[in-house]
Amino acid sequence: MADKLTRRALLTGATVGASAHDNEHISSAVVSVLPAHIEAVSARLSSLPGVEIHHRTASKLVAVLEGPDSGALGAMLADISSWPGVLSANMVFEQRLD
Repeated sequence: MADKLTRRALLTGATVGASAHDNEHISSAVVSVLPAHIEAVSARLSSLPGVEIHHRTASKLVAVLEGPDSGALGAMLADISSWPGVLSANMVFEQRLD
C-alpha cells in the first residue's frame, strides 16, 4: 500500500511514512460548552491526539478530528459530549482521506 499524506503531515511538514496510515479519516465538529467551562474543555480537547481547535467563541468550539475510521471519530465525539460542561459534540463533516 502506498504511503498516504495526511492533512496534519502536510501542514506540519512531516515526512510521509508508516505513521501516516494511523489517521485516515478527518471530521469537523462543533462542541457546545457552558461558558464557565470553555477554558477547561478547550484545554482538554487540544490535548487529544489528532484534534485541533480552529475557532472558538464564548460557548462553542470548532474542531478538526483525525482518526482511523468514522467509528473512532464518533466514539471520540460521544466521549467528549459526556465531559463536564459540554452540552453537545456534533460531527459536521467527515471524509476518508485517500
